[in-house]
Amino acid sequence: MAVNLRNKLRHDNFVIYEKAESIGGTWRDNTYPGCGSDVPGHWYSLSTEPNPYWENYYITQPEIRTYWEEIYQKHDLASRTVFNTCVKLVEWDEEKGVHNLTLEDVSSGQMIQTQAEIVIQAVGFFTAPMYPDIPGKEKFTGPLWHSSRWRHDIDLKDMTVGVIGNGCSATQFVPVIAAEPTTRVINFCRTPQWIALRSNYHYSNGVKWAFAHVPFLMYVYRCLLMITVQLQTFLVLAETDLLNPKGNINFSQLTRYIRSTAPAKYLDDLIPTYPPGCKRLVLDSNYLAALHQPNVDLNWTGIQEIVEDGIVLKTGDKVPLDAIIFGTGFHLVEREIVCRGIGGRTLNHHFESEGGYYGTVFPGFPNLFTIVGPNSASASLIFIIETQVGYILKLMNPIINSKAKSLQVTQKATTYYNTWIQKRMESTVFFSCFSYYRGDNHAGAKNLATFPGMISLYWWITRKPRWDDFKVRLTSRWRSGGARTLVDVNWFRGNRRSVLIYVM
Repeated sequence: MAVNLRNKLRHDNFVIYEKAESIGGTWRDNTYPGCGSDVPGHWYSLSTEPNPYWENYYITQPEIRTYWEEIYQKHDLASRTVFNTCVKLVEWDEEKGVHNLTLEDVSSGQMIQTQAEIVIQAVGFFTAPMYPDIPGKEKFTGPLWHSSRWRHDIDLKDMTVGVIGNGCSATQFVPVIAAEPTTRVINFCRTPQWIALRSNYHYSNGVKWAFAHVPFLMYVYRCLLMITVQLQTFLVLAETDLLNPKGNINFSQLTRYIRSTAPAKYLDDLIPTYPPGCKRLVLDSNYLAALHQPNVDLNWTGIQEIVEDGIVLKTGDKVPLDAIIFGTGFHLVEREIVCRGIGGRTLNHHFESEGGYYGTVFPGFPNLFTIVGPNSASASLIFIIETQVGYILKLMNPIINSKAKSLQVTQKATTYYNTWIQKRMESTVFFSCFSYYRGDNHAGAKNLATFPGMISLYWWITRKPRWDDFKVRLTSRWRSGGARTLVDVNWFRGNRRSVLIYVM
């Protein structure tokens, strides 16, 4: 967003607030062993910043963090960034047409007040670690942590380690920590996951040279990756038979892979009964192979509580442990920041139940834009982010250029869009099981995470704004829908609007 503000809108009056002491977000915070992307590297990159030198098809956390840091430095964004600053409150002042912001310096605790005409949320999905509702966590006397807050100071040699969870994160780090034969790993699982083959391969120096020097080659390769992802999404959405999930090709292929790779003693517990795609698909980082090791065990009994020296199962049996690691994902809708719009309404309602408009704007919240809002998740989050940034820039342009004072989407348009979203959702796999897409285990919860369609559809509907869906308060003559209006020509007080972006 910051780079595009400069390059496309020629606007440099913006500030980035970052809660941490460095950039990187998810790829700064998640440093657990084996951490990496389950999206191909050349597809998990900005279209404007391709990297011909990715080492492998799937890329690792250190590579990804370095990639974003290099882009940050290349575009000299340090001069526009304030670190160690948490945005606590964003409140719209309708009379003045500005957002009043309350910030906290996380180092000193000092509270700071500031204003901005435009605010952009770029917080992302994976920021708030989720701990399951298991009593007794505070009783455990050994080290206990979440995978997104990895304790690199703890040596797991000669320890019995309890790993709670069997999703994407846990299946990446379990094989790595279990590679040490003196570490015994007991993986406590609740629900089986669909696990697929992860076909990773190394790019040779010749291939990397070609990507860097042959015109359009990397662009064509990226397009092929996009088409592949589109086809995979289509198969998941098109072949769903909620009444007979075992009848579709995805079910058969994934079942065959698990049966051919995992120990026979675990097969009955490992193979799900719900359709593939209902939960996030897990790409196998040697997790199933690690289950053959004598120092790795699965436990499906169910946890009653955590005690001082281990875990008590629902059978009453106690499993002694030296350390406990939670690989239980994130709260997708939890937001630390309080955003208040017109009439004091808060934004949490839209993230928790109502949804937004194209995952970017919300009724009653003028000049507030969100990147990766409700129903934005898809096969490549980077593509969605680029699409949303382009869309938001089109909405911001008249405000930046002093033609409009404020802009907000209408309630009617938002309701219509979310009705369309949820109607499409009914025919997908997403309602056939509980997952973090739906708030994990909340019965009747809406899916406010995923977009129920292919990414090309999302790009199509956001390629240009439908101005009839917005209330625009103008500052000068501006053609909208064939009409010309003159409103409040003296409101603008400076040369260019101030923009605030917060990433936390």
